[in-house]
Amino acid sequence: MSLLSEQAIRAIYRQGEDSVVALIQGLFVEMEALRCEVQSLKDQVNKNSRNSGKPPSSDGLSKPRTSSLRKKGAKKRGGQKGHKGHTLSVVDTPNHTILHCVERCDVCATNLKDANVAGVEKRQVFDIPPLQIEVTEHQAEIKRCPECGMNTKGLFPEDVTQPAQYGNRFKSLAVYLNQYHFIPLERTCEIFEDLFGHRPSDTTIFQAARRLWDHLEPVEAHIKQSLINANVLNVDETSLSVAGKKHWVHVASTSLLTHYGLHEKRGQKATDAIGILPYYKGRAMHDHWKPYFGYEECQHALCNAHHLRELKFVSEQYQQNWASEMTTLLMDIKQTVEQTREKTNHLATKKIKAFEKRYDQILRQGFQDNPPPQQKEGGKKKRGRPKQSPPKNFLDRLEQYKREVLAFMYDFRVPFDNNQAERDIRMVKVKQKVSGCFRTEPGAAIFCRIRGYISTAKKNSIRVIDAIQGAFNKSPFIPTPIDTSNYTEISQPAG
Repeated sequence: MSLLSEQAIRAIYRQGEDSVVALIQGLFVEMEALRCEVQSLKDQVNKNSRNSGKPPSSDGLSKPRTSSLRKKGAKKRGGQKGHKGHTLSVVDTPNHTILHCVERCDVCATNLKDANVAGVEKRQVFDIPPLQIEVTEHQAEIKRCPECGMNTKGLFPEDVTQPAQYGNRFKSLAVYLNQYHFIPLERTCEIFEDLFGHRPSDTTIFQAARRLWDHLEPVEAHIKQSLINANVLNVDETSLSVAGKKHWVHVASTSLLTHYGLHEKRGQKATDAIGILPYYKGRAMHDHWKPYFGYEECQHALCNAHHLRELKFVSEQYQQNWASEMTTLLMDIKQTVEQTREKTNHLATKKIKAFEKRYDQILRQGFQDNPPPQQKEGGKKKRGRPKQSPPKNFLDRLEQYKREVLAFMYDFRVPFDNNQAERDIRMVKVKQKVSGCFRTEPGAAIFCRIRGYISTAKKNSIRVIDAIQGAFNKSPFIPTPIDTSNYTEISQPAG
């Protein structure tokens, strides 16, 4: 509506009371539309990684001041009781011993070469021996048979196939630096040249990773099956640039297992192709990404770390008290579960009912503060759901998925948040920050399989370099199958 002149306003006034009422109503409608537009723009500007699901990289140069959602604990700073330290300690059998003899007395300069040794003070230096490439030559005898006159040659080891080639320890270290520590191919070659005086080619390191990828195919299949059998599965996804196009890496993990799946799509088409969620019947923990709910054979749990950030946003931007009260409730339940877990594997029914009652009361307060949008009388009815405010949409979700939000309260095996999957997926983003992108899809697929194997080995306290070398030697680390026989499903109160 354009600005009305004084003459136009007076003309409307002269037309009577109905014209004035229509004018004022029109102004209020326009003001409400502008208010909603301004609020929407403010929401966009004020969203960051602390109060929404946006990644920290989107915060830009004006990063918000860090404020943790965690409450101050009772533990003191530093190493806790029972923590295994890493202080350097002397060993009983050093590799080398150098004796520093006494020639003369420091006081009177008497010759002490033949004097008896009264004692020895020991100091040990831990250092790295000179690094060099060792070359082992394999020779296969050739003998002529005196009976038939034919030549017979000795057998080389199975992995010795070329006149000159790199050994498995060399290839293991190359893959360790390139795939685990994200060191680019060129710089990995430089490291070998600086440390060993020998520079391999980029192709050599890539082919080593490709060979490891082949060896790990059955291990990846074992990890996928173990994840399918897990009681609780953490899932998440993140974008990755591959060959100039956006791809997606989907992670499925537990505290002992990790699998990364690469696909061009983000939704259910991708997770179907990866082949874990279609067969999963446990409880999937995720961040409310809609395609996950397409799997109805499994139960679901929602990440409360995401909820806490959204509640903080509602509290800061809309000044609604229910958001702060819901934050307090979720943290109270979390603390109660942690304290109860030390004694038993479930909460008392009475305590669960009390928490559920608080939850419902907070939702009712929230709905009072955020009534549903009213349909304009006489206006044209629009298709689809009417547009709602972010707090109202969030309240609808908390009400509809109450069981999934509070799953950690009903079943102690369910974590409070999806941090396990987010920690695992973070390594993909670190790789992308270092390299920017993958030039080819096979290179990205190699990284995903090797990285899943490395992550699984680390979770099971296996040294990464040992796990890689074992795979090159055709004896890779294979995690123990998950035993679910001792688990019993904890019933949830009705209502």
